[in-house]
Amino acid sequence: MAKKWYLYAKKADFKGIAERLSIDPVTVRVLRNRDIEGDEEIRRFLFGGLDELEDESRLPDAGRAVRIIAEKIREQKPIRVVGDYDIDGVCASYIMVTVLRSLGAKADFVIPDRIRDGYGINSRIIEEAGEAGINTLITVDNGISAIDELRLAKELGLTVVVTDHHEIRRDADDAELIPEADAVVDPKLSSSAYAMKDICGAVVAWKLARLLLREFNGDEELWLSLLPFAAIATVGDVMPLKSENRIIVREGLKRINESRRKLNTGLYELIRACGLLDKELSAYHIGFVIGPCINAGGRLETAYDAMEIFLSGSHKEAEALALHLKDLNDERKAMTERGVEEAAALAEGEFSKDKVLLIELPKLHESLAGIVAGRIRERFSKPAIVITDTDTKGVSKGSGRSIENYNMFEGLLREQDIFIKFGGHPMAAGLSLNTDRIGELRLRLNRHCGLKEDDLCEKIWIDAELPFSYITEGLINELSSLAPFGNGNERPLFAQKELRASDLRVLGKNKNVLRFLLRNREGRALPAVMFGEAEELSRRLVEKDTFSALYYPQINEFNGRRSIQLTVLDFI
Repeated sequence: MAKKWYLYAKKADFKGIAERLSIDPVTVRVLRNRDIEGDEEIRRFLFGGLDELEDESRLPDAGRAVRIIAEKIREQKPIRVVGDYDIDGVCASYIMVTVLRSLGAKADFVIPDRIRDGYGINSRIIEEAGEAGINTLITVDNGISAIDELRLAKELGLTVVVTDHHEIRRDADDAELIPEADAVVDPKLSSSAYAMKDICGAVVAWKLARLLLREFNGDEELWLSLLPFAAIATVGDVMPLKSENRIIVREGLKRINESRRKLNTGLYELIRACGLLDKELSAYHIGFVIGPCINAGGRLETAYDAMEIFLSGSHKEAEALALHLKDLNDERKAMTERGVEEAAALAEGEFSKDKVLLIELPKLHESLAGIVAGRIRERFSKPAIVITDTDTKGVSKGSGRSIENYNMFEGLLREQDIFIKFGGHPMAAGLSLNTDRIGELRLRLNRHCGLKEDDLCEKIWIDAELPFSYITEGLINELSSLAPFGNGNERPLFAQKELRASDLRVLGKNKNVLRFLLRNREGRALPAVMFGEAEELSRRLVEKDTFSALYYPQINEFNGRRSIQLTVLDFI
């Protein structure tokens, strides 16, 4: 896959800001590259704590929602929380149910089935709530787009409180389509005074939970104990790690790492099942180890196991659930790998000239289509749509992931006559269509995409050219303090020209680690490591007289000794 390196060229008074805040100018440059600028914003990014979170009462309809829910609790009216099957929906459901029950509410929950129900609240869930004598529905991480469904709820006489974080649908005149509900809490509403719009559904629930607890003079420590779930959902739902999201994730991870035995029983057992009890958890562990286990139930079975593990107070019960979720995730990974390899073979063969990849994998589990599409997008730097799940009526479903230079939603919108149903946003979409029209869709998407070869190059952004002489343990420690890294706050990347490699060694049982010395033109050498097909990487490096390398510096600890080491991500 073709790659292009780009060097950030954003301007600021790096030296002056560094002197005022007593930090390194390189750190200031990295923050400016992420659009963190101004002394106060940088200070908050580096040092802000929970006392600097935004006032939850600024969420739209928050006060009304609290008054309604508080009244239902006092009157002992049955309340049902309606969540979602992904990590954000599960964490939001757990937060809301836990706080409601702590306040004496008669509260239960429902989580839609991914295959049977699809995303969000639906008419079946609403009708079953009415038949069960439920008085009030509270949606978490869904509901804002359920216009027809919540109209039905009101017709059945149900009280409805929507808590969500998704975009607001609009009509042909660009007016907001807001569901008929007694309160609608969503930071993306135009009426919202809440400055941070990009918070996840679990954070919305966590913020509303604090107001509920205060209404009843509840325990603030209970609210703080739920912080890890707000943090896990923020990472798992790929929210930008800026502003209060960064504070929530950093402080949530700190709480997870400081005292494992004080953690929620289910979370403790899930960490143990993943072999992470003796490790300091980072955003990486949440995003790529813990989070996928929470999601696995909702993908391959139901999300109820993920809810039950967090609600369980028994270590024995939670251990069994944790091991089951881990087994499900291992199965999901194996299924995903098979799907990726099958899709990659088609992308390299039959569809190699296509700029928009539309790949049929009829045997792939429907819930994995988006994951496989994302992996194919990453491997080929092309928009990818994976079609699966042909039913008996000749209807197929698909999920797509896009690249920066292609608005997938607009691309599908141009071909909307071909779909039974579709939706999404610029970077991702879902769709269904008659199976016999898949070939037609492939032709039309590629004919109308407007993509040029240059658009299909992966863009890699470099924070600065960083000479070896500037790399110190102090700088590395300061750059490490910018963690947690993730969406909107990527790990700092640096580059250097005119380098040479020597003392190359291929390591690892799978020969996937290459260790070597990286030497600059002044002759200074630093230990370096690369991961991948090590023998091929070694061959390519040996063939080059000099090269440029993309890397980040780290501290390597071995046998009690600390040394600087460069992790090299790419070279040209």
